[in-house]
Amino acid sequence: MTLLGTFKGNPRNDLGWMNSAGRPDPDVVFHRANLPRVGLDDVAALTSGVMTSAALYLQDGDTISALTFISAGTAAGSPTNYWFALYSGAGALLAQSADQTSAAWAADTAKTLALSSAVKISKSGIYYAAIAVAATTVPTLVGTTGARPHLTGESNLAQTSGSALTATAPATIATPAFKRQVPLVIAT
Repeated sequence: MTLLGTFKGNPRNDLGWMNSAGRPDPDVVFHRANLPRVGLDDVAALTSGVMTSAALYLQDGDTISALTFISAGTAAGSPTNYWFALYSGAGALLAQSADQTSAAWAADTAKTLALSSAVKISKSGIYYAAIAVAATTVPTLVGTTGARPHLTGESNLAQTSGSALTATAPATIATPAFKRQVPLVIAT
């Protein structure tokens, strides 16, 4: 067995399709994303007043100052509150964006919100990027569907928590529930 297990090819060649997916060079435009840009669709990842958080791998030394989610085919209808937040892998709130209250969020639109303070990552691992929208109609998001974790140590790719949330992110991700719809999130 080699370092690559039973894989006999060149990993750079095998992953070459990712380079053609249009991602900017991370040495030029710093970003971390939880999903590649291919195979994404319109997913119903949100419920009004409930937080959805997506697993996002961040590396030691990264400084995260903003999160981006992208609406899909359905715009936010009569929003009253929405915000983004970054949580540790243990579910502790690290930073939240300002509440956007009733600001419009059109269909097929990337929404980038600055966090209240930049977060310097001190340990590589899974973190959670969260979004909560309270609205008559919540937007659908660009994302994919994922399977429930079944191996010891696997994390949810997406999860929900909380209810009747308004302007403030909860201090912790309490009693997360598996969510099949995984939104794309980009951290910058």
